[in-house]
Amino acid sequence: MADGLLGPAEIRELAARLGVAPTKKLGQNFLHDPNTIRRIVATAGLRPEDVALEVGPGLGSLTLGLAGAVRHVHAVEIDPTLAAALPETVAAAHLTVHPADALKVTGDRFDPAPTMLVANLPYNVAVPVVLHLLAELPTLRGGLVMVQKEVADRLVAGPGSKVYGIPSVKLAWYAAARPAGKVPPAVFWPVPNVDSGLVAFTRHDPPAGATRSDVFAVVDAAFAQRRKTLRAALAGWAGGAANAEQVLKAAGVNPQARGESLTVGEFAAIAAAAKTSERGGKLSPTGAQTEEVDS
Repeated sequence: MADGLLGPAEIRELAARLGVAPTKKLGQNFLHDPNTIRRIVATAGLRPEDVALEVGPGLGSLTLGLAGAVRHVHAVEIDPTLAAALPETVAAAHLTVHPADALKVTGDRFDPAPTMLVANLPYNVAVPVVLHLLAELPTLRGGLVMVQKEVADRLVAGPGSKVYGIPSVKLAWYAAARPAGKVPPAVFWPVPNVDSGLVAFTRHDPPAGATRSDVFAVVDAAFAQRRKTLRAALAGWAGGAANAEQVLKAAGVNPQARGESLTVGEFAAIAAAAKTSERGGKLSPTGAQTEEVDS
């Protein structure tokens, strides 16, 4: 064990003692390389006063690294056996273990409030976990997550990229994201058949003019039919292609553009324009055309 961090031998010994083995169902690949742990902690840009939130701590390798860098660590672990063993592995008074599903936790259970999300996320739920926690925890100022390389590429993609899509836009609503490096398969047990990538993000104010739910509804509709123009793709959402074109023009967006070319700000402008049309009597709340009547 180097600097109190878990290496391959310690990880396997701990797993054997607990009678656990990584499962595909929970997306478990245990990190066992101290150098990678140090790299993650350093790259995350943590401050001594930060409160770190870790999802899927597993056997505690990254948890140990975080505990030495911040004033408190919240660890959310869905596996009851691993959750029960974590306090013994990471014998720190400033650790709180939450035996829970990260997709169902609410912000009121964390005290002190988390300020940074740092986690080796289960690949099968990485995107929904990040988006859920950013929605639940406005106190998060940023984070660094390790995900499958393809997912990392999508999360940091910008308009015009071949992999730009729903995850890219929804993360951009909350934060500015950037790639923070690759992680080889060999640092995990078991060794996955894919590379991993680090994604760093810094929270910013969301675009003005529309609610998150309204903007995300536009995003979902725009990418449901990727190869169609926005006029066609948003027809169902707006109550018809003519209504969609009206809203797009009011938002200053070319109706012939495709969703892959729009920024999150432009999606917000579309949602705001739809609300304005509804209030003006041009569109009903469901997007159907109505007649304006003088009072």
